[in-house]
Amino acid sequence: MFISEKSLKNFLLESEIISPDMFEVVEKEAVTTKQKLGELLVKKGLLQEEQLRKTYAYLLGIPFVNLENQYVAKEILSIIPEPIARTHNIVAFEKEGKKIKVAMLDPEDLQTIDFIRKKTQSKILPCLTSEKSIKHILTQYQKSLKAEFGDIISENVKFTSAKEEARPKISGEKEEEALKRRAEELPVIKVVDVLLKHAIIQQASDIHIEPVEKEVIVRYRIDGILHDVMFLPKEVLSAIVARIKVLSNLKLDEHRLPQDGRFKIETPDYKFSFRVSILPILDGEKVVMRLLNESSKGLTLEQLGFREMALDVLQRNIRRSHGMILVTGPTGSGKTTTLYTIMDILNTNQVNISTVEDPIEYRMPRINQTQVNPKIGLTFAAGLRALLRQDPDIIMVGEIRDEETMHIAINASMTGHLVLSTLHTNSAAATIPRMLDMGAEPFLLATTLNVAIAQRLVRKTCPNCQKQYRLEKEKVAELEKKVDLVKLLEILVREKIVPSSTENWEEITFTKGEGCARCNNTGFKGRMGIYEVIEVDDEIRALISERKEAEAIEKKATEKGVVTMLQDGFIKAAQGATTIEEVLRVTQE
Repeated sequence: MFISEKSLKNFLLESEIISPDMFEVVEKEAVTTKQKLGELLVKKGLLQEEQLRKTYAYLLGIPFVNLENQYVAKEILSIIPEPIARTHNIVAFEKEGKKIKVAMLDPEDLQTIDFIRKKTQSKILPCLTSEKSIKHILTQYQKSLKAEFGDIISENVKFTSAKEEARPKISGEKEEEALKRRAEELPVIKVVDVLLKHAIIQQASDIHIEPVEKEVIVRYRIDGILHDVMFLPKEVLSAIVARIKVLSNLKLDEHRLPQDGRFKIETPDYKFSFRVSILPILDGEKVVMRLLNESSKGLTLEQLGFREMALDVLQRNIRRSHGMILVTGPTGSGKTTTLYTIMDILNTNQVNISTVEDPIEYRMPRINQTQVNPKIGLTFAAGLRALLRQDPDIIMVGEIRDEETMHIAINASMTGHLVLSTLHTNSAAATIPRMLDMGAEPFLLATTLNVAIAQRLVRKTCPNCQKQYRLEKEKVAELEKKVDLVKLLEILVREKIVPSSTENWEEITFTKGEGCARCNNTGFKGRMGIYEVIEVDDEIRALISERKEAEAIEKKATEKGVVTMLQDGFIKAAQGATTIEEVLRVTQE
């Protein structure tokens, strides 16, 4: 695609997107380093890739289309064969009569456009798009999981069991060697590769491989909910487990004890780390793999779902040089992601950040991460004590589990360190009584605790199939039994989510997903946090010193304008980001 750099320069300067002085600096660097001007502007962060592509589209006089959240029907996608789509970065995304809209990275590739025109006998309408859009649509060419397994299992289950019977016993061959041989056979490699690939495509966070009496159930956890995705013959279990053990560098002949390991998959499109846990159960060995996307860019607090007052409180307090920030919630509520996001924001070459974790979820550059190992005495307390001799500015403790760890964390926060950690409590206010019950001195806790955050994860409505609706009177009456709707409506008006003239819940428009192929007919795609953030000020400190209960602390915080998790969830439901049912599901104890 040819766009003259002069045309690009004139447009960007006339649009005042980039200042002339800054543009001149980048232009000189592009000449010196022989890089394309547009690509260098994106690399420098002066333009987003989508901005650059929209500019190219304007200069070429063709439409720009963003397909990152789109699902294309199979019959339209298949108009362009997958090999051509991948080779030439072109996909069909819309068809109307004899007109086909195609998205491509190089709309001047006339030869490919002409080929598609002749093949389909249709008029081709080219649109410019981004690399992310093309990659997203190309993943939709993948066969369904069942289709791929139809090709593998139908042929190879017989092969696996028959071969097992026919395989000659190698004299003196140990069990480990036999298992390793099975793990390296082509059918088994294909089965495991397909399971991993589809988990990545479907954006699963975990893969469960569970043996039962007569079969093996494969489940993916997608947006926090487990889904059955495949039932495999019991005969393939030992080979699949052996293959995963080989990848994770675990003992192949150990079947009685739990084992933990890791491995990575890296392709031009993505880089994933898999954390593996193998547990002996009645019917064999169960495997759970946690997927960690190492190619994803760091999130921001806004992207996590923090809003206005909570966001201001958190941004102000993470810049403090000492004190504690505690994140609370049950397992799987996103606490670690919140801490990693804070560390990513603070991670500059002016500070020393050290962590003690169990396990280390993500590897972060320039952060010193220590893995807990109780077998050799490296507990949270021992690791934290050692870190204090490493001249840290910021310390992250994966979890405060015991009194010793808590006391060291409190002392560290008193002596000029910012301490980040997690607890298991149901609300932000409950963090304080929990720490006091563990043996913290009230005056020390009041002095050192800066912020307590409670959080849950809710599923977001699918943007591809969402529709608007309003609550019926019966539904409102049902909700009134569970939550204080009068108070919630006051908060929605105060936060300017709904007009001040709103008098009842039947006037508020909500959004829900109807279910489509893109969201596996669940109506949800992706997750976001709902939060409760309490900043410890003089009034809260006084309550801590008096050993007040969580209810008194929460009452004082809400009087000062703090939004509870339930209220934050209803705000996001009223904004169309999630549903009321989803908020109630994760907040009702």
